[in-house]
Amino acid sequence: MHFDPAEALSREELDRLQVTRLREIMARAARSPFYARKFAEAGIGPDDITTPADIRKLPVTTKQDLRESYPYGLLTVPVPELVRLHASSGTTGSPTAVFYTRQDIETWASLMARCMHMCGVRPSDVFQNMSGYGLFTGGLGIHYGAERLGCLTIPAGAGNSRRQVKLIKDFGVSVVHIIPSYALHFADFLLSEGIEPASLPIRIALIGAEPHTEETRRRIEGLYGCKAYNSYGLSEMNGPGVAFECTEQRGMHLWEDAYIAEIVDPETMEPTPEGEIGELVMTTLTREGMPILRYRTRDLTRFLPGPCACGRAHRRIDRIAGRSDDMLIIKGVNIYPMQVEQILMGMPEVGSNYLIELTRDGHMDQFTVKVEITEEFFVEDMRSLNALRGRVQAKLRDELLITPRVELVQHGSLPVSEGKAKRVSDLRPKE
Repeated sequence: MHFDPAEALSREELDRLQVTRLREIMARAARSPFYARKFAEAGIGPDDITTPADIRKLPVTTKQDLRESYPYGLLTVPVPELVRLHASSGTTGSPTAVFYTRQDIETWASLMARCMHMCGVRPSDVFQNMSGYGLFTGGLGIHYGAERLGCLTIPAGAGNSRRQVKLIKDFGVSVVHIIPSYALHFADFLLSEGIEPASLPIRIALIGAEPHTEETRRRIEGLYGCKAYNSYGLSEMNGPGVAFECTEQRGMHLWEDAYIAEIVDPETMEPTPEGEIGELVMTTLTREGMPILRYRTRDLTRFLPGPCACGRAHRRIDRIAGRSDDMLIIKGVNIYPMQVEQILMGMPEVGSNYLIELTRDGHMDQFTVKVEITEEFFVEDMRSLNALRGRVQAKLRDELLITPRVELVQHGSLPVSEGKAKRVSDLRPKE
């Protein structure tokens, strides 16, 4: 696997390609009952697309649309032409399913290999995938990309830290894919076993699957002595491989030969000015089995203005700032959990885990942050602990504009998940 020529397309070439592929994907999408109806209602067809901006003429697609079309309502090929299915758990309602033809799998693997190659992974690397497999796209998606690139690929899966470290040591693993919260937990495990994380042969960590801050990334890099690259993906757009950092580590290049990205005001659906945060809306340009157009991701980010020093013209998105639907409103103030993480992970006394707990006292919402403290700082001197709690509280107040309750807890006392970390516990009575 060498440098992908699509990475070197100019802005003008990308714009022309996007118009051609958008017209083609609209014609394909119209084979599905869902989009045939949507296009008819909007009175729009492929001939109405002459520039990438014309995508705003198309209706949006929501998570609810996918649920209501379950299981086969968005397909554009017969079921025998499909080779893969990934699905959400559906614990909060009908699940959503995403289907792939053989060509879709090939395209996805190539995009993922392109991402890995861009941040320095090479066929000579030994790659360990410490992500869950099964219906979750992060496992097989990155696995196929690593194999396409030519790496010796170890499908370790999630959890079982003792086995993970044995595999890394025995086979000289140089690249890992790991969820950020588990990377911090795994470092704690290594230290408890008397192993310095930086003594492992890991040189690159691919991190993603959950939002995280720059402070968390730098902490991971410092612990392991490696470079950690942020990534973005979502099942509705294939899975991982939608956008990835280059070695500049200044935003994630979104592959515009495969997707059209918009960033809009979630209330008005109008485009946000360049550099301002809004909701990411995504369109697949190459998917055969189940194209999705103008999908509201609910993820909040922004386009980073200006060219990247690496020379690629594919636009960069900033790390995900939160979601338009996970915003907390406490005492009239809008708060995103990522704001809390950014403060906590910048403090050396703070461990790798924290929990935001929402309760109600009478008619007032209460906002408590439970913070694990590293063992060296968790001393019995109450004056020291009270002073530290005051510093944490002051930093959070300055960022959030309200004063949360802060509870300092012993290292390892908060629950740890081997999947995506649970950062908010809402204990308020249901209305």
